[in-house]
Amino acid sequence: MSKRPASSSTPAKSKRTKTSSGQKTSPGQTRLDTFFASSHHDQQPSSSKPTNPMVPKIHKGSPEIIDVDLLGDPVIPSSETEVKVAKETPIPRSLTSPVKFIQVKVAAADALPPSYATLSADCATFDPETYELPSSLEIPYSFLAHALSTVCATRSRITILDTLSNAFRVILTRHSQSLLPAIYLLSNTMSPPYSSLELNIGPSVISQAIQHVSGLTPSALRKLYNNFGDIGDVAFAAKSNTRTLIPHPPLLVSFVYKTMYKIATSHGQGAAKQKQKLVETLLVAAKGEESRFLARTLSQNLRVGAVRTSLLTALARCFVLSSPCRGSTPCPYHVSAKTLATIQPLNGESKKGKNIDTARETLNAACKESETLVRKVFVQHPDYEHILGSLIEDGLEMLAQKVPLTVGIPIYPTLGTPIRSFEEVYERLKGLPFTAELKYDGQRAQIHAHRQVDGHIMVRLFSRHLEDMTSKYPDVVALVEEMCGRNTEIQSFIMDSEIVAINPADGSLKDFQTLASRARKDVRLGDVSADVGVFVFDLMYLNEQALLTHPFRSRRALLREHFPPFVPERKELARFQHVESCDSEDGKTSIEEFWESDVGRRDTEGLMVKLLDNETVKQQPQERVKPLLAVYDADKRTYAWMKLKKDYVNGLGDSLDLVPIGAWHGNGRKAQWWSPILLGVWDAKKGRVVGVCKCMSGFSDNFYKCNTVLPDIDTLLKALSERYNLSEDSELCSRVSEWNCETGGLKPDVYFKPQEVWEIRGAEVTVSPVSVAALGLVSSSKGLSLRFPRFVRIRQDKSVEQASDTVFLANMWRKQKGEKDLVDEGDELIDVDLRNSEVEESDASSDSG
Repeated sequence: MSKRPASSSTPAKSKRTKTSSGQKTSPGQTRLDTFFASSHHDQQPSSSKPTNPMVPKIHKGSPEIIDVDLLGDPVIPSSETEVKVAKETPIPRSLTSPVKFIQVKVAAADALPPSYATLSADCATFDPETYELPSSLEIPYSFLAHALSTVCATRSRITILDTLSNAFRVILTRHSQSLLPAIYLLSNTMSPPYSSLELNIGPSVISQAIQHVSGLTPSALRKLYNNFGDIGDVAFAAKSNTRTLIPHPPLLVSFVYKTMYKIATSHGQGAAKQKQKLVETLLVAAKGEESRFLARTLSQNLRVGAVRTSLLTALARCFVLSSPCRGSTPCPYHVSAKTLATIQPLNGESKKGKNIDTARETLNAACKESETLVRKVFVQHPDYEHILGSLIEDGLEMLAQKVPLTVGIPIYPTLGTPIRSFEEVYERLKGLPFTAELKYDGQRAQIHAHRQVDGHIMVRLFSRHLEDMTSKYPDVVALVEEMCGRNTEIQSFIMDSEIVAINPADGSLKDFQTLASRARKDVRLGDVSADVGVFVFDLMYLNEQALLTHPFRSRRALLREHFPPFVPERKELARFQHVESCDSEDGKTSIEEFWESDVGRRDTEGLMVKLLDNETVKQQPQERVKPLLAVYDADKRTYAWMKLKKDYVNGLGDSLDLVPIGAWHGNGRKAQWWSPILLGVWDAKKGRVVGVCKCMSGFSDNFYKCNTVLPDIDTLLKALSERYNLSEDSELCSRVSEWNCETGGLKPDVYFKPQEVWEIRGAEVTVSPVSVAALGLVSSSKGLSLRFPRFVRIRQDKSVEQASDTVFLANMWRKQKGEKDLVDEGDELIDVDLRNSEVEESDASSDSG
C-alpha cells in the first residue's frame, strides 16, 4: 500500500485507510477520530474533496488572518526576529469562528520550516559532519519531523533503518543531549515501560487546542477529519492558513519533550486547562510537518514504521559508525576509519546482497554484533536513558558491564512457542530431557526483591508488559517480606511466577475472572477482594548473580532449595507454591498421565513444556539450525519453551487468539448489531494487525444485550453495540481506518480500535485471495483465512501484540498439509546486514512506531 510523500509544501492525497505502520497503542491511549466522527446513523461524508486535500477549500470573501498570538504569551524562548511584511494569505470565512481577529501581514518565509537534505542515503557512506542544520546549538524539532516524514513515506525496511541511523548520527554529532528525547518522541513514549508516566490527554483537549490555534469552528474541524481520517493531517491542514503576528523561534527536540513531560505530570484542579495551554504552545510554534507529527504524538498514534525493533537496530548502527573503539585492542563492534573510507557505493547487484566489497562485509559483521549486544542489554534492562548514557560515555565495549541486569528493573519475559500435540514435543526435543508444568489461568508476575542496608526489603511486581503492579498485590508484597525476613541468606532475587485466585480455605484454584475482580492499583492489605496464590516456576537472579544463562534444571534446583513452599499464618497474605510438574525422565507413561489429568481439570489451560538441559548434539556444517538452549531467553520464542494448550491439541478443535478490527451491519435478527466481525492476526514484522476472517457465530444473545462487565463468565462479554458504538464520544469505533490495521480485500462498514483479544475456533486454515494475513509465507499472491470461525471467549489476559501471529497461522496451515514448520527463532530485533538483504525493497515490510 502506498504511503503519503514526506512533503510539507505539496502533500499527497490522504487515504481513509491507514497507509503506514503505527506505534503499538495500549488501552489507555487516546485517539481523536471519535471526537469528530458522526453517528453511524448519519449519512456518509461527501466524497467531494478540495483540489489540495491537505488544505481547506478557499472561498472568496474578505481576507482574514488569525492572530494566534492573542491566545497568550508563548512559553518558547524569544528570539530577536523582525516582523516582515508580505502578501496577505486569506483563510476561509466559512471555516473560522465569528470572533474578529486583527488582520496582520507576515513574511511567507517565517511560516515555513527549513528544508533538509535526504536522510535515507546509505548510512555506510553518510557523513553527519557535513549535514547542514539551521544555526542552532540544539536539534530543531523540524529535523525530527523531516526524519519522520521520510520514514512515513516508505515501506522499505532498508530505507527506514538508514533514515533512523543517519538521524541518530547527526544528533549524536551535533547535540548528543537531544538523542534521548528524540528516541522517546520517535517511540511515542515518555519514559521506560515500568514507569507509570503517560500523557493522559483527552480528545477534547487536543481538538480544542487545534480550534483555538487555527480559529476553525468545530464543524469545520469535523469536516477536515472526515476528509483525512487522521488527526495529524487535520492539524496540518488547520495550520496551513494560520499566520502569527510575531514569528516564533523554531521548536527544539528537547523543548518539545520537556513540554510533553509537563503535560504528563500535570495533575489536580485546573490540569486540563494547563494541558491545553501547553498543547497550544507547541501547535502555535509548529510549522509544516511539525504540526502533523506533534498532533499524532499527542494522540499517541505516530503512524510511522519505527518501533523498538527499528530503533534499537538504528541505535546500534549509529554507534558502530560514529563512536570509535575505546579499548586498546580491536573489538567486534567497530571498524576502523580506514576501512570505512574504502566502502564502495551501492549498485544494483550489491543492493540485492551480491558482489559486496570486503569493507562492507566487515561493517555488516560489526553491525550484527552490535545489534545483538544492544538488543540483549535492552531486553534485560529496558531503559533508554541508562543505555544511551553508557553508549555515549563508554561506547559499545562496556555496555553490558555498565547496564547489567538489575533488581527493580523488569526483564522482558521469555515466551512459549505454541504446539499442538505431545508427538510434536518428542519430535522437537529428540529425546532431550524436559519437564511439563501446569499452565495456570492467572496473571504472570515478575517478582523483584532486594534487602537494603537498613534491613528493609524492597519488593516490586511487574506484569508481562513490564508494568509496575506492586500496589495491586499488597498481599504478595507482604508474603515476600515475611519470607525474606525468615531467611536472612536471601539478599536479592528475581523470579517468574503466575498469580492465581485461590480458595483461602483449602488453596484450590479459582478462575481468572475472580482474579480480575481485584482493583488494579492502590489496594490496601485489608481490602483485598480475592485471595491469591503465587505459583513460581523460574529464578533469573539470586544474591547478586544473574542466572539467565544457566540451564533450566540448575535454575529450578536453586529455586526449590532457597524458596520452599510457604503458607503464612496471617490469612490475609498470599500463599507461595511451586508449579506442579512432571519430568520426562519419569517415563512417557507418567507424562501422558499427567497430561490426561490436566485435560480433565477446569482450573488450568494446559501445559508448559520446558527443556531441562542445553542440547549438546553438534549440527552438521551445512545445517543452519542452532542447538536448543535451556537458558532464559528474554523476549524470545524458542522450542526450549513450548505451550501445549488444551484447545491446541489435535481432536479438540483449532483455536487462535484473534483481534476484532472491524464489522459490517447485521441482517435479520442482528440488524441492529455489528455482524459479522472482522478479525485479525498480529504481524510482528509489520507491527500491526492484519485482517484474516469474518466471524458471525458463537455469539449468544447475552453477548449483544449484556451491558455490564462482571467477573462472572456469563456476564463478562460487554454488548458489542455499546462497546463499539459509532458516536462522537466513542474512542473505539470509526468510519475510517484510523488505527494501524491492514484489511486487504476486506472492507468493513466500521473500524474498531485493536484493544482486545478473542479466542476463536475454526474448522481449518485455508488459502484466500482476499486475505493478506501471512501473505508471502505460504504464497506470494494469496494470504490465509480461517474457515467457519466461532467465538469462544474474550482473552482478558492478553494484549494485541500477544495475539496469534502470522507465523503461527502459516504453521497451522503447513501442519494441515503435512509440511514442515517455518523457522522462527523469535529474534526479530536483529538485522544481519545493512544492505545485504535478499528481500527486495518493494517487498520489505515496515515496522510500527
